[in-house]
Amino acid sequence: MTDEQEQVRPSGVWATAVGVARVRALETERENALFRDPLAQAFAAAGGLWPSSPALPDDEAGRRRRLAVSLSIVIRTKFLDDLLHQASASGVRQVVLLGAGMDSRAFRMDWPDGTRLFEVDVAAPLDFKASVLRRERAVARCERITVAVDLREDWPGALASAGHDPAAPTAWIAEGLLIYLPEDAVELLLARISAQSAAGSRMGLTLGTRGVIERFGADAVPGSAASMWVSEMPDDPVGWLAGHGWEAESHTLRERAAAYGRPIITPPQREERPGGLISAVRR
Repeated sequence: MTDEQEQVRPSGVWATAVGVARVRALETERENALFRDPLAQAFAAAGGLWPSSPALPDDEAGRRRRLAVSLSIVIRTKFLDDLLHQASASGVRQVVLLGAGMDSRAFRMDWPDGTRLFEVDVAAPLDFKASVLRRERAVARCERITVAVDLREDWPGALASAGHDPAAPTAWIAEGLLIYLPEDAVELLLARISAQSAAGSRMGLTLGTRGVIERFGADAVPGSAASMWVSEMPDDPVGWLAGHGWEAESHTLRERAAAYGRPIITPPQREERPGGLISAVRR
């Protein structure tokens, strides 16, 4: 039986990772791409999203929402790429991707010698991803270790068994993850990250900005990933993270898009509030 025949079709929350891969594939084709992800198209194709495209909403508001979500994926990818480059430059040699999905940073970024990158996710997306990587003959640019575990379970134990050293600084990435977790689960996840983070660790988070569920939630985009969104960021994300021992900076999507040369030209729908792109350092 071939990989294609064995391959599990994406479903549930992790299927959104294939949609993210499609957005990254489209960005990669741009002449002025903010990043290049050579594996994204293969992930999207394996999940049935390439070259065909999802049907666009019939209404103009729906199309704007779709474009806004796609832009947010592009900007957050660039933002977290930069954070990881900075972490590597500071001497961090451990990277943990929580809810890794179709993330291909182990393959597409340049890593210093000695870097170990852990991809933490449930088995289904990791198995799906492995079949695509075999077919593409992809070679990681660092030591890549997959950890198949549900983030609602004892993932720190599984991570430690896989070789993670909490005494050494770690760069943690939770991209497009926390919005799917209820508030108590977000608090537990952050507490666990903090307990495994030596001084000098870095963290990159994407949070659902206030009002995002109202604008993009189940009623606005029926049947989409947005129907699974359950949490938004605290009113004061910097203060929230300070309470967990992190010195954080909060950035808005609009601010980062302008800095990357992709300014958002539509006026804000409401007063600008603290942003959902977070970089933090463990002191």
